[in-house]
Amino acid sequence: MMKLRYAAASPFVRKVVVVSLETGLSERIERVATSVSPVKPNEEVARENPLIKVPSLTTDDGTVLYDSDVICEYLDTLHDGPKLFPASDAARWTALRQQALADGLMEAAILCRYENLRPEEKRWTDWVESQMRRVRGALAALEIETEAGALAAPLTIGHVTIGCALGYLNFRFAKEEWQMRHRRLAAWFDEFNRRKSMQLTAPRDA
Repeated sequence: MMKLRYAAASPFVRKVVVVSLETGLSERIERVATSVSPVKPNEEVARENPLIKVPSLTTDDGTVLYDSDVICEYLDTLHDGPKLFPASDAARWTALRQQALADGLMEAAILCRYENLRPEEKRWTDWVESQMRRVRGALAALEIETEAGALAAPLTIGHVTIGCALGYLNFRFAKEEWQMRHRRLAAWFDEFNRRKSMQLTAPRDA
């Protein structure tokens, strides 16, 4: 059985779990609850993954894969259903571009989250604002994608990553109220979030 290093609050872990559910592979993956911190390295994880991050996936043959993009594409090779990583050029590059955009949104939001956990007198407000500009820029770009019909079916890794990114914003940055500025994107997310894979993976603190 494959083993997934798992943290319930991580949007990157959620992305992998959503893919496992959408592809029917969830029962083949054991979730291993794992705590990592930017200031307290987990030596057990470091022996498997030099980046000391979650998610990482140990395959059936003992190979350790990281990060979420690699794990998701690997899982997409293990099933016979519709692929989340399209093979054709135009569809593939759209899906990968959307994945990269949503990955960047999540990375910036997590960096803000870490900074906001520091004592208030030690926080670098310019840093937080810089990362939030990235978040807001990504949201504006996703609103344009939605208006152009680029988030229409069929399901791709781009959709999954965007859904997890928006879910993380709602979880950690509810006061941002991004839905008020990006109504088309909000409507898309409301519909996407009804998927069983999203309902089963709602983020939560450990």
